[in-house]
Amino acid sequence: MPELAIKVEGLGKQYRLGTRSIPSYGRLTESISDALTGPFRRVRNAQTALRVDRRKIWALRDVSFGVHEGEVVGVVGHNGAGKSTLLKILSRITAPTTGRAEIHGHVGSLLEVGTGFHPELTGAENVYLTGAIYGMRRAEIASKFDAIVDFAGLAEFMDTPVKRYSSGMYVRLAFSVAAHLEPEILLIDEVLAVGDLAFQRKCLGRMDEIAHGGRTILFVSHNLTAVSALCSRAILVDHGKLAADGEVRDVISRYLELTEGEERKTSLHLREDRSGDGSLRFTSVELTGAGGPVVLGEDAELLLDYEAPRELQNVTVGAAVNTLLGEPVCFLGTRVSGLEIASAPKRGTFRCTIPRLPLAPGRYSLNVHAEVNGSVADWVQHALVFDVVESDFFGTGHLPPASHGRIVLEHGWTVEEPARPVAAEGAPVDRA
Repeated sequence: MPELAIKVEGLGKQYRLGTRSIPSYGRLTESISDALTGPFRRVRNAQTALRVDRRKIWALRDVSFGVHEGEVVGVVGHNGAGKSTLLKILSRITAPTTGRAEIHGHVGSLLEVGTGFHPELTGAENVYLTGAIYGMRRAEIASKFDAIVDFAGLAEFMDTPVKRYSSGMYVRLAFSVAAHLEPEILLIDEVLAVGDLAFQRKCLGRMDEIAHGGRTILFVSHNLTAVSALCSRAILVDHGKLAADGEVRDVISRYLELTEGEERKTSLHLREDRSGDGSLRFTSVELTGAGGPVVLGEDAELLLDYEAPRELQNVTVGAAVNTLLGEPVCFLGTRVSGLEIASAPKRGTFRCTIPRLPLAPGRYSLNVHAEVNGSVADWVQHALVFDVVESDFFGTGHLPPASHGRIVLEHGWTVEEPARPVAAEGAPVDRA
């Protein structure tokens, strides 16, 4: 059996709310800044001590697992579950409060935008700096330089300081460097979501090549389809603890069990894992059929309750239906349906009617999204998990196999006479 590349034992990370954490691994600029501002900070802290929230929270608690050399392991879990904290500890960005993490091999990390590169250096200089950190000789880095630049598509920006890069440009170069300099262990967070769709596909393809090349990868992602395709094993982190570790299919099933609500009407007003400026906020989402359950081939209604601090103008609403693995199925939107919402009250309901619902029987997830005056107001993923109940859609007692797709289309077949005579076997056809 291969040796362990990563060994985690009793790992825990505690944060104190309202105070700055003191990292074990610091930068020289941070040390100088702390020395200069320390006296003023102590005075300020003394004045505000009564107002500081000193509660403690555990981002990770008693996590233990091992990753063998050449394994590709997916890490899944809810937002705030502790996945990114785990990768920061393994990358030596932050120190654990309890336990230990052993790393055997050079590590390449691609975490949140802003880590890894020196902002004052150019793209080219950062490539060589990162390679040196990995322990590579300059000649080795130079031999891969053209491939790195070509993959990132940033040839004209390589002499520009990376502090002037957009987040997408930064990620493209950071991933290309990490993927082509070939560290023995590659740690990747959900940062790939920053890139455009075409680049994400390139990244996943490159990761597949790396995985088959025997490198060790720890891959944090909400894209369960990518995890299923790339990883040979998965671990589930839930509320800072290791909730499952094993076959990808089994771990994803366990994760989905945790995400699924039993109620068809899901209250959203307490959900914090959402994006948007808050000019509109969904408070509940409900999908019902004519008789209650959502049934294949029967009419259905989607109801999105919302509230806003003021009356709304120029509102766009959308809902995306996905499989539980995150594969897109269909989209329901006000713009594509031709509805223009010029104004809306501070509180109300967006109602979408779906005639003769064509979704195949099974379980689905719904993401909801709203824009106000062109800006994202609210975006909630997995806002609702719902089931579609089987029915005799065609009146024949038969339905397409579940493996053949998620949409059931009305259709008909006929048998017609051939448009021209069919020649007997071996006989020529008269084309005169």
